[in-house]
Amino acid sequence: MSASAPKRPNLDSVTTINEDGSRFFLYPADVRGKWTVWRRVFGYVLIAIYALLPWIPINGNPAVLFDVENRRFHLAGLTLVPQNFWVLFFGITGLGFALFFLTALLGRLWCGWACPYTVFLEHIFRRIERFFEGDAPSRKRLASAPWSANKAVRQIGKHAFYALAATVIAHIFLSYFIPLPRLYDYMKEGPLSHAAAFGIVLFLTLVLWFCFGWFREQFCIIMCPYGRLQSALTDDDTVIIGYDLERGEPRGAKGKAEGDCIDCKRCVNVCPTGIDIRNGLQLECIGCAACIDACDEIMRKIDRPTGLVRYDSMNGLARKKKRVLRPRVFAYTALGLLGLAAFAFTASRKASPYVAEISRMRGAPFYSDTAAVRNHYQLRFLNQRNQPVTFTTDLAFAPQGFTLSGAGQEITVAPLGEVTRPLIVIAPAASYTGKTEITFSIHAEPGDVEIRHATLFLGPNPESLHPDP
Repeated sequence: MSASAPKRPNLDSVTTINEDGSRFFLYPADVRGKWTVWRRVFGYVLIAIYALLPWIPINGNPAVLFDVENRRFHLAGLTLVPQNFWVLFFGITGLGFALFFLTALLGRLWCGWACPYTVFLEHIFRRIERFFEGDAPSRKRLASAPWSANKAVRQIGKHAFYALAATVIAHIFLSYFIPLPRLYDYMKEGPLSHAAAFGIVLFLTLVLWFCFGWFREQFCIIMCPYGRLQSALTDDDTVIIGYDLERGEPRGAKGKAEGDCIDCKRCVNVCPTGIDIRNGLQLECIGCAACIDACDEIMRKIDRPTGLVRYDSMNGLARKKKRVLRPRVFAYTALGLLGLAAFAFTASRKASPYVAEISRMRGAPFYSDTAAVRNHYQLRFLNQRNQPVTFTTDLAFAPQGFTLSGAGQEITVAPLGEVTRPLIVIAPAASYTGKTEITFSIHAEPGDVEIRHATLFLGPNPESLHPDP
């Protein structure tokens, strides 16, 4: 089947696949209307947020930065180290159930309005395509036309801008993992000086170019798991995009049918996934509202009420009672709030500005002679602030006579720096009575933060230190 040949969508197979398994290319028509305007504004706001987050400083760090090289994770002023990453489980869980809540309430609003794939495809790459190749009929004619100078110029120009857009998106993505000043230095030094970073950008650019330039809606239809998951999250009260069957049927030309639908197929022509919304709710529908604006435009032209295709629930379209608050909505709300609350609580406790870890040094667990017993520990102190910090270490709790070598000595750590120091605890033979618990106190300034760490002090059998006279 040629690219421009008409194809009637049905419920037996996806429109983008021909009977022989080959690809059927779609050329969605442009549409105007209130939903299109709001969706485009929202899309460009999301693109701006994506581009600006690495530039916005919070507490001296970018708003979002996964600094893999230095093992730091900065998120809206919160700094986590690998030991703290487990707290993200609660945040991701909360966001996941928030998406479930949104789906149960408003269907695939995420797919059509906020999904990064849809946002980039609809508001960047399709705009580039329309600029170089014109409206849907022009694009169809150009696709089926033989190669000529005009076609070559348009195709080369389009794909050159596709490559440029993909490169910019890939570099912005990399800036979430490499701080901008360092990334800029990488770009000035050339690709071979930082082959790993260059390889990542090149790979992402090619993937984005392929997906947005050719694969397109196939990702949403074939690869995205959310499109299949959403059917288990919705019910007849979920707000979807639907066709008012009772009002629209029987369809036909104006003045020749009782229904309001004149079968102009405008809703099909503007659909980015090639479905006919009049066939009912379908897996391929991403909730973009293009068919609503298209149908409303036709209804106004023929002096009929708008809303033949609209946001509504299955019960609403069937003239049944509609419910907003339902058990699944309450359940997803509770689970989402629980996850986010747990994240906020654990992050506030675990993501402190400083991290101190004390471990026993390798080698013998203790050293002893007739005068004393010694235990050797190692302190690892991590400064998660973007300013210097000074800390001191003391024994907060230990039996009488126990001493810490170098107690009270001030040590300065650079911003986002890390130091390791040996800690030697000495117990006089006369004071040692066996294995006991001791507690270290690490006091850090600024912030007047105290970190306590309890551990065991080990030694030989006390009788070997105190032989009978």
